[in-house]
Amino acid sequence: MKNENTNTSNLNTKNLLKFIFGSAFGILMFLVPVPQGDSFTTLLDYIKTFLKNLFGASLPYILMILMIVSGVLTLYNFICKPEWIQKNNYLRKGFSASPFYLISKEIGMLVSIMVVLGFGPEWILSADTGASMVDLSCTLVCIVISFSFLLPFLTDCGIMEFFGVILRPVVHPLFRVPGRASVDLIASWFGASNAAAILTREQYMKGFYTKREAGYIMTNFSLVSIPFCLLVATTVNISGLFPAFYGSICLTGIVLAVVIARIPPIRTLPDTYQEQVGQQLYEDVPPEKGRLKYAVELGCKRAETFHAKNVLESGLEVVMGMLFDLIPIVIAWGTVALIIATYTPVFSWLSFPMRLYLQLFGIEEAAAVAPATLVGFMDMFIPALLISGVESVKTRFVIGALSLVQIIYLTEVGTIIIKSEIPLNIGTLFIVFLERTLIAIPLLVLCANLLL
Repeated sequence: MKNENTNTSNLNTKNLLKFIFGSAFGILMFLVPVPQGDSFTTLLDYIKTFLKNLFGASLPYILMILMIVSGVLTLYNFICKPEWIQKNNYLRKGFSASPFYLISKEIGMLVSIMVVLGFGPEWILSADTGASMVDLSCTLVCIVISFSFLLPFLTDCGIMEFFGVILRPVVHPLFRVPGRASVDLIASWFGASNAAAILTREQYMKGFYTKREAGYIMTNFSLVSIPFCLLVATTVNISGLFPAFYGSICLTGIVLAVVIARIPPIRTLPDTYQEQVGQQLYEDVPPEKGRLKYAVELGCKRAETFHAKNVLESGLEVVMGMLFDLIPIVIAWGTVALIIATYTPVFSWLSFPMRLYLQLFGIEEAAAVAPATLVGFMDMFIPALLISGVESVKTRFVIGALSLVQIIYLTEVGTIIIKSEIPLNIGTLFIVFLERTLIAIPLLVLCANLLL
């Protein structure tokens, strides 16, 4: 990779102060763990919780109105293509869609109306299907509102350039991605996987990741947060084993990330940047410069372009795209996926080979937990609910941990990946999901046998 020309003119007091204080604020909001009961969270999560409490019982109605606006204006734009939408970058981002995504957004609108107003068939209104997706989307609305206008402090003040240069000697050989990907990992580790996926998508759109790198990071680094891991451990009644449980998740996740980077289909994704912006990433250290000095120079160069106007413009663009384009599709696809998982025997049929695979590694009650190994493709919490009544502690430990390292949940991360410009469709994502599942099971069985 060719190095960008940098010079010490970028390294002045103004840029250095923007780099230090802007990045410090971004780190404080996204990456610094804050105690929350027996676990940790982030200040961003506190803002999300504040917004949820502020909106209170009106939040589902706010969501429903947003979905109606999205559904109606997208249909209007699809049919009439009015200039006031076509010529406005923000409106075009929120209300443009292909026929398939138009139908998805209309379904999302209808599901939100039925769930919020309480009419329709039970298989849509159920807490296991449509109601679950509306609740998740209410949370996602609060995440997007708080996340969007804070994200530039993490991505545009220079800290990702700084970490990219400093951590590249470790991150690149292990995971074959830029050093700045470590920020995505930490953001999901202490925050939320969908927030980290949005962060990665925005970095790809700005030319800092290739298609392969962004696809790899989204499918391997978008871990669920520590609080959610504790919730799963509590649900499957092994909270007393949480240190061993979480340690197994981290160790297995690292091994999976190393392996998945080197095998298809992720390895074969195009290693090209977003066509409209091209390559904007330069982490190789020039021979005449030290690593720390070059890292600071790149950080200051990035900070030089950071202005309050950029925060507002970038935040508004993300808000429009997420609220009016992504969330309706999350509701639509998530509801359909959960209906299939809850009301059909599809996963019981598909899971027979998994039953044999689990028996191969000595998993007790393999027939009962086999569906849980596949249903996680739809949603990350369903497996924990399915295995909560299993007697074997070791089985609950293995399958509970498995559900948290599979990562590619359609209701959380999968839809964000598919809606991005990264060439990963639902079939490819399922292949990566199966790879993660098959590799993780023997690793988690080994951890369980050593630790329990």
